[in-house]
Amino acid sequence: MPKNQVIDPRKVRSRGAIEFAPIPVNEYQGTVADALKAGLLGGEDLVRIQRDMAILRAFESMLNEVKLTNAYKGIQYSHGGPAHLSIGQEAAAVGQAIELTVDDHIYGSHRSHSEILAKGLSSIHRLDEAALDGIMKNYFDGACLKVVEGDAAGSVKDLAIDFLIYGALAEIFARSPGFNKGIGGSMHAFFPPFGVYPNNAIVGGSGDIAVGAALFKRVNHKPGIVIANIGDASLGCGPVWEGLCFATMDQFRQLWDGEHGGGLPLIVNFVNNHYGMGGQPVGETMGFGMLARLGAGLNPQQMHAERIDGFNPLAVADAVRRKKAVLAAGEGPVLLDTITYRFSGHSPSDASSYRTKEEVAAWQEHDPLVTYARQLVEAGLAAQADIDAMNAAAEALVMKAFTKAIDESISPREPLMAAGTLLDRTMFSNLKVESLDPTREPEVLMPRQENPRVKMLAARSRTGLDENGQPLPKGRCIQVRDALFEAILDRFYADPTLVAYGEENRDWGGAFAVYRGLTEALPYHRLFNSPISEGAIVGTAVGYALEGGRPLVELMYCDF
Repeated sequence: MPKNQVIDPRKVRSRGAIEFAPIPVNEYQGTVADALKAGLLGGEDLVRIQRDMAILRAFESMLNEVKLTNAYKGIQYSHGGPAHLSIGQEAAAVGQAIELTVDDHIYGSHRSHSEILAKGLSSIHRLDEAALDGIMKNYFDGACLKVVEGDAAGSVKDLAIDFLIYGALAEIFARSPGFNKGIGGSMHAFFPPFGVYPNNAIVGGSGDIAVGAALFKRVNHKPGIVIANIGDASLGCGPVWEGLCFATMDQFRQLWDGEHGGGLPLIVNFVNNHYGMGGQPVGETMGFGMLARLGAGLNPQQMHAERIDGFNPLAVADAVRRKKAVLAAGEGPVLLDTITYRFSGHSPSDASSYRTKEEVAAWQEHDPLVTYARQLVEAGLAAQADIDAMNAAAEALVMKAFTKAIDESISPREPLMAAGTLLDRTMFSNLKVESLDPTREPEVLMPRQENPRVKMLAARSRTGLDENGQPLPKGRCIQVRDALFEAILDRFYADPTLVAYGEENRDWGGAFAVYRGLTEALPYHRLFNSPISEGAIVGTAVGYALEGGRPLVELMYCDF
C-alpha cells in the first residue's frame, strides 16, 4: 500500500528462480570436555546443568506419581487439575535457560513446567542476593516467601530455589501462595521477575502472543529477547502460521526508521518431541519431513532456521547463544527445531498406545540425565557419588515443596466469589492509567493541533443542529468515526507505548476511515498494517499488553 513501494510489472514478470541455503541439522556435537576446553562454560556452570535437570526430573516425576497414584512417596494427595509432563525433555529446557538473562522472556505451552523451572533456576543464578531478596519480599507482599522461609537453610539463593519450586507447585495445585494465586494453574503459570511469562493451554497459543511481546521490545527499545516454546504439532494450528507471517513482515526492515526498524528479537522454538497427542507430524499428520525446513518459506533469511539436538543441553545452549547474536544485530526472527522426546505420555492417563515400548526404551538409552552425567564424570568435574547426591537433593527439595503445597493451613485456596477479593481487585478494578510509560514523550510527526483532520473537524458541529435547532447534513457534523479518531489521537499524544495496527490502518485509514489523519501524524512503528490475520492481530496485542504496552488493533469488522 505505501506509494514509495512500486510494484513493477517488468520485475514481477521476469524469469528467475528461488534459491535456498542449506539448513544446518544437529551441527553441534560437543561434549562437556569440549565446552570446558573451549571456555564456553565454566566447570561450575557445566555441573549446574546436571543439577537443574535433576530438579526438573524430580518435579515432573512427583507430579506423575501424584496423578497416577493419588500419592507421592506414601503421602496421600489427589490433584484434579491437568499435568502435561515433559519427562525426558529436561536438556532442551535447561540448555536454553542457561544462556538467558532476566530480560529475556519465555512464553510456553501446556507442557512448560520444566521451562518455567529452568528459567527460574537460571535467573536465580544470575541475580545477586539483594535483588532476589527484594523480589521474594515484594511479590504479592511476600506471600510465597512466608511459606518457605521458616525452615530455610543456606544462602539467599538456596532460599530462592525453595521459593521457586514451592511457588510453581502451589500454583499448579491452585493454592493462594502460588505464583499467580492459584488461578493460572499448570497451563497458565508465570513469574515475570524471572522473565517467565504465561504458558498457554491453547495449542500453539504462544505462537502469536510471543510475537507481540517481541514487538513491544522492538518498538519501546526494551532489552532482551523473547522465546516462544511451542510444540512441533502446533504447526497444524492457524495462529502459529499467522504469528510467523506477522513476525517476518518486510516492513520491519524496509519501512520502519533506522532507530526502530530491524527484525523482531524473537526465537520461535519448536520443542519437537515427535508427537502431538498420539499423532506423529513426521510421516503421518504433516509433510515437512524436517520441521526446520519451514523457515525457508517465510523470509529470504530462512528465519536462520536450524535443527538442534535437544538431548544435548550444550547444543541447545550453543544455538541460543548464537541466535541471540543474530537478534542483537536486528536480523531476527529465528526458527529453531529442537528435537527431544517425552518418556511420559501426553498426560498421565495416556497409555501410549500409539508407540512401542521398544521406541521409548531406545530413547531412554539416550536419557540426558544419564549421558550428560557420564560426561561430567569423564571430564573430571564430578564423581558418580556427586551425581547421586544431586538426585537425592533434588528429590528432597521437591518433597519439601510438596508437603507445604498440600497443607491447607499454610497453602489455602484463594477466595474468589466475595466482593473485594482478587477478581474485584484485578479484572474488575476499573483502573485508569493515563500513560503506561510516563518517563517518555510520545513519538509523533507533528503537533496535535496541526493535524489536517483536527483542523477539518474544528468546523464541524458537535450537536448536529443548526442555530434554529434543525438537523444539519451529516457531512457538517462530527460522526462516530470522527469521535473515535479524536479519542485515539488523544491517546497517541499521551501514551508513548500506544500502537495501532491491523487491517488497512495506515494510508487507507481503516475500512470506516477512523484512522484517516493518523498516517500524517505517526511514525510507522506506531501505526502500521498487518497481515489479514485476525488470530495474530489479537494474539500479538495480548503479548504486547502483557509486556506493558497499550495496543489498539483493527479487525475491520467485528464479525470478519
